[in-house]
Amino acid sequence: MSRSAHPAGPRHADVLPEGHYSAPPADLNALDPKVWAQTVTRDAQGVVTVGGIDVKTLAERFGTPAYFIDEADFRTRARAWRTAFGPDADVFYAGKAFLSRAVVRWLYEEGLNLDVCSGGELSTALAGGMPADRIAFHGNNKSVEEITKAVEAGVGRIVLDSFQEIVRVAHIASSMGKRQRVQIRVTVGVEAHTHEFIATAHEDQKFGIPLADGQAAEAVRRALQLDGLELIGIHSHIGSQIFDMSGFEVAAHRVVGLLRDIRDEHGVELPEIDLGGGLGIAYTSDDDPREPHEIAKALTEIVSRECEGARLRTPRISVEPGRAIVGPTAFTLYEVGTIKPLQGLRTYVSVDGGMSDNIRTALYDAEYSVCLASRTSDAEPMLVRIVGKHCESGDIVVRDAFLPADLAPGDLIAVPATGAYCRSMASNYNHALRPPVVAVSDSDARVIVRRETEDDLLRLDVG
Repeated sequence: MSRSAHPAGPRHADVLPEGHYSAPPADLNALDPKVWAQTVTRDAQGVVTVGGIDVKTLAERFGTPAYFIDEADFRTRARAWRTAFGPDADVFYAGKAFLSRAVVRWLYEEGLNLDVCSGGELSTALAGGMPADRIAFHGNNKSVEEITKAVEAGVGRIVLDSFQEIVRVAHIASSMGKRQRVQIRVTVGVEAHTHEFIATAHEDQKFGIPLADGQAAEAVRRALQLDGLELIGIHSHIGSQIFDMSGFEVAAHRVVGLLRDIRDEHGVELPEIDLGGGLGIAYTSDDDPREPHEIAKALTEIVSRECEGARLRTPRISVEPGRAIVGPTAFTLYEVGTIKPLQGLRTYVSVDGGMSDNIRTALYDAEYSVCLASRTSDAEPMLVRIVGKHCESGDIVVRDAFLPADLAPGDLIAVPATGAYCRSMASNYNHALRPPVVAVSDSDARVIVRRETEDDLLRLDVG
């Protein structure tokens, strides 16, 4: 098929249907540095490159779909967070965003700690060489096996999420003759300005112990009484993909109030406070995330001010960026297949992946950007919806965007800012094979998580 053989969908000058898009960009070939990793550019032939390697070469070598992560960008972002908070605070990378042994090594080398929330993430952290005392263990329903493994390994902290878990962790630690360092996660009643499914500090959800009705205060009383526990602080997390700092200010005010009450009742000033993570990144040019040094300054000033008002020593702060580090460092590369114009609506562009490698659009109504990566084009923009190959109408990767009207099967397109929660939430729906993760740096590319094979699927099918 020639590049002009299919009938075009609506152009930007047409009357467009209601949707999530804004006006088409002035230059469809431009790569907005807000949403792309730092080494991503176009070469002299107009092909997108990362780490000095063009996507045509990467596609030939590793296939599509595939996630490509800019290692230099990852390290730079990790280092920026470490530097911003300095030696008197702790930065725990949230492993749930994306975790592999290579990532663990990068984190260790850049001086970050690691937050895990399952036995599998803990095993990966230890296998990657992260010292156990630099690991925090989260989760709202940790199993006895997971807690036992964490205590045996000597993790630096376990974040207690319920009254049952207080007793469970204390019993397991005592049976081993250990005293486990713990924090108590409290829900502080803050409505973060984010999607319902990723807001985590309002009372009506599964995480933490409510501050309301004195439940958090009672959890502290119980933890302080148990020999197997060393209570070191309070943990709060208000949600994900947040740009507004006001929620953190309210959360800090309420957590510091609890620290004051603990001092007044027990004569103990807990030495740590964890404000969680959840800071947003740019998925589109309309997003305006804060830099790590701005976030660090704002959070430390908030906590210091609240502690001064409560006449408390300022505790050691810890934060848990995950998406903010890995999210912008990667993009997903797809090959275009079927192109289906719907006159007066939009053009549906089907790719060789879909909701199995990025469920966030279907799950959270997330917005993404996209570009034609294998070449440039001077064609006028057309409104497109990037969809996958799965048997679901909701199999959408990019809901509304603009691509050149001469887009054709076989072209490569790239979706930026897919480093967080894409590979980690990937599935085998329709028996799709989960894509590889390829680290690119200094004109070298290497697989850090290999592509699944049909043998992998059949190996698990023992029927």
